[in-house]
Amino acid sequence: MERIGLFIDGANVYAAAKRLGWNFDHRKILDHFAGLGRLYNAYYYTAIPASIDDKQKRFIDALTYMGYTVRTKVLKESTDDHGEMHRHANLDIEIVTDLLLTAPLYDVAVLLTGDGDFERPAEVLRAQGKRVVVASIPEMTSYELRNAADEYIDFKDIRAAVERPGYRLPSEGRTENRPDARTEARADKPERDQARPFYMTAADTDER
Repeated sequence: MERIGLFIDGANVYAAAKRLGWNFDHRKILDHFAGLGRLYNAYYYTAIPASIDDKQKRFIDALTYMGYTVRTKVLKESTDDHGEMHRHANLDIEIVTDLLLTAPLYDVAVLLTGDGDFERPAEVLRAQGKRVVVASIPEMTSYELRNAADEYIDFKDIRAAVERPGYRLPSEGRTENRPDARTEARADKPERDQARPFYMTAADTDER
């Protein structure tokens, strides 16, 4: 039975949920991808504000109790030339580090992200004899990453297995979906790689 390593880019998955208009059940995600073989470990990467609130803490605690290894990074604040405050963080280094350091412990790396920055790590893993599975939505997945993977999974194709029923998010096309100044975050990514919102909202924290 193949050993599975699951690596979830939390901000990218949340952005995909907003595009889709429905939310994910993280316990179902864990169960679904564990079903591909024998789960070695599941990592969840997310940015958090310097002053984390109770809902966000409960969300992280819930992930931990489900069995995830949670990696966090504090959002950094910066002011642009117009005096507007922005929050940003980048967990790519943490994801790549875990991917490569734990490679001897799994046979299949399942990446829940569409970020093209993971193209080269995916190629390195395949050169080591690992199988790489990427899961996201096509409109948020770079061509380079999809090309580097052994298998691509569209979230829409596994909706029944991973959706959290009755907990819908507004679609990306709606104006009310745009984050306000308190939660806006910018990732220093080119537009083709889908700038990722490194923030958490109540919609992402009310775990059952």
